[in-house]
Amino acid sequence: MVRANGAVSLRELARVVQTSEVTVRRDVRALEAEGLLDRRHGGAVLPGGFTRESGFPQKSHLATAEKTAIADLAAGLVEEGEAIVVGAGTTTQELARRLARVPGLTVVTNSLLVAQALAHANRVEVVMTGGTLRGSNYALVGSGAEQSLQGLRVSRAFLSGSGLTAERGLSTSNMLSASVDRALVQAAAEVVVLADHSKLGTDTMFQTVPTDVITRLVTDEPPAHDERAATELQALADQGVQIAVAGGGDGAGASGGESGGSPARGARREVPPLPGPRRGQPRHGGHPLRSAAPLDPGPERAARVADLRRR
Repeated sequence: MVRANGAVSLRELARVVQTSEVTVRRDVRALEAEGLLDRRHGGAVLPGGFTRESGFPQKSHLATAEKTAIADLAAGLVEEGEAIVVGAGTTTQELARRLARVPGLTVVTNSLLVAQALAHANRVEVVMTGGTLRGSNYALVGSGAEQSLQGLRVSRAFLSGSGLTAERGLSTSNMLSASVDRALVQAAAEVVVLADHSKLGTDTMFQTVPTDVITRLVTDEPPAHDERAATELQALADQGVQIAVAGGGDGAGASGGESGGSPARGARREVPPLPGPRRGQPRHGGHPLRSAAPLDPGPERAARVADLRRR
């Protein structure tokens, strides 16, 4: 299933093999240990950072709660009467649904999903780029889209992507999408990246936004066992990216300053740049993060894993 679709949700895997999501999650972890796939929150993808891009149906079922929390927080950065650009993606689609309540807003986008979310917002003006429709993510791409962005200037760009690392910044798996995203970035004074923790530390083929161009990252709270995401967050903060974490369990407000916008809904934390590298350390004190103990699959789980491997 993962080979056929590029990504699959735990819910779908549980339905196919007729077992619980908890059991499938453990089996997927065993398959990851064998290098057969990579886990993502709520699902699994093909192994390695340079995988092919998943389509909208697969992406829409992954990390839905995290995308909602990220969108809630990012919407608080947008002011009345502002002009912004919003790129394509399922997370930016969630953001657009919340922007429908911001009066006097102008949104420039190449995403049909973003435009649809704002279609009935009477107080929001939607400006769409030209271009060729890319059906897998309902986005307009190509020279028509890029040319329509020339000479445009807005306050902020809100973008998502397939992966984010401190070394290369935001990246995506499709060349045409990457080219349009770069044009969106050139039109904005600030760049806000929306990425759930499963994308942190993932590097894909085409760079869209270098790290030194990213003003702010809005993400969710990584699980305690996810060392890669925590390490990448710290590395991004060390390079000067302002990081806002949505849905933090402590319910704390931002410890750092917010640049513009009304207070965001939901908990958030700011992760400021630190003077020295602290890779592998937690962002807020405590003990170093530890990897989960290896699993002993047992005969029944081994059979399920073999079944998943065949699929």
